[in-house]
Amino acid sequence: QVQLVESGGGLVQPGRSLRLSCAASGVSGSVFSSYTMAWYRQPPGSQRYLVAGFTAAGTIHYADAVKERFIISRDNARNTVYLQMNNLQPEDTAVYYCKAREPLGRDHWGQGTQVTVAS
Repeated sequence: QVQLVESGGGLVQPGRSLRLSCAASGVSGSVFSSYTMAWYRQPPGSQRYLVAGFTAAGTIHYADAVKERFIISRDNARNTVYLQMNNLQPEDTAVYYCKAREPLGRDHWGQGTQVTVAS
């Protein structure tokens, strides 16, 4: 059973950057590499939605609100996926979640990490 642990959240001022990490344990590197990985976020009082993710075809999708500011990447040798967040704005405040989707469609979620953008 894969377990996902997010880290890297915190309080930052507008315009600054953060890098989130999501480390997967309980699976081998070859299994992890077969997972489709994505980052979601849930702002206060709102529903969770996709921020950035790798598609099954190997392309990358970004939500319009974060295009050209956020970059998703993965290191299969480290069983880790990252979210580089640049030029953060107050509207980026949310709990950020990592999701792993198995090839047959089963999803696994991390516990989330809080990102707060305020001056």
